[in-house]
Amino acid sequence: MTDKLTVSVLGTGIMGAAMARNLARAGHTVRAWNRTRAKAEPLAADGVVIAGTPAEAVRGADVVLTILYDGPAALDVMREAAGALRPGTAWMQSTTAGIEAIGELAGFAREHGLVFFDAPVLGTRQPAEAGQLLVLAAGPVDSRQAVGPVLDAVGSRTVWTGEDGAAGSATRLKLVANSWVLAATAAVGEVLALSQSLGVDPQHFFDAIAGGPLDMGYLRAKSALVLQDRLTPAQFAVSTAAKDARLVIQAGEQHGVRLDVATATAARLERAAAQGHADEDMVAAYFASFEEGREG
Repeated sequence: MTDKLTVSVLGTGIMGAAMARNLARAGHTVRAWNRTRAKAEPLAADGVVIAGTPAEAVRGADVVLTILYDGPAALDVMREAAGALRPGTAWMQSTTAGIEAIGELAGFAREHGLVFFDAPVLGTRQPAEAGQLLVLAAGPVDSRQAVGPVLDAVGSRTVWTGEDGAAGSATRLKLVANSWVLAATAAVGEVLALSQSLGVDPQHFFDAIAGGPLDMGYLRAKSALVLQDRLTPAQFAVSTAAKDARLVIQAGEQHGVRLDVATATAARLERAAAQGHADEDMVAAYFASFEEGREG
């Protein structure tokens, strides 16, 4: 197989749009589709062909990349594309779909003779745009060469977790990683809200932990988004983070684990979304600390 591929990108949100651009910049032929076509149209300036339907996008593709809202959305879109899918095509499924949905998606792949890769990604807008995502992937060793150029274009590193995408090992790792990201994000919001309520300058807190084991680049980066009112465009939106939090909770429940922090974080995110912050960066859960959703 040539290193230059025809890649179908289904879903052009924050992550999908960035991945499509990087694939095109790497010299691949990219056809992108999004339910709301207007969100995909700007990609045409980067040489991406905007498809009118999922079937149009996947016809003749070497690799199909799905990065949609959730598992049911990914399955619905692939069903719309079913008539144009070619047996033997590699399907790189990067939607954060949850454990149960991965089984359903893998079942669809078997029915249509697709080579299934469970391949969620870690990262937000900035690393996605820079082609620096961390890809967590599971799939057959003898077919990995088929998706190698795609992985190289969208990510800085790939962590292989197994040979059977249907087993969901990459998705399981993504949920574990997300549980940490969600907890850290909630903590950022709460420490800023508490600082404000107690009349403490947040910079004094940052100075107190500077250079020690409690200091985190993530804390400082996310705090800056709140303190400098840079919550849009979102690096990763409140609404999507809330969905991911529910997937983490569901996975824990299914395996007999009570996740109190994840449950509280989901509630904060959902409260912030209801207050009007759904499309802002996930650290906007900060506003859920205040009765009216706004400090003061």
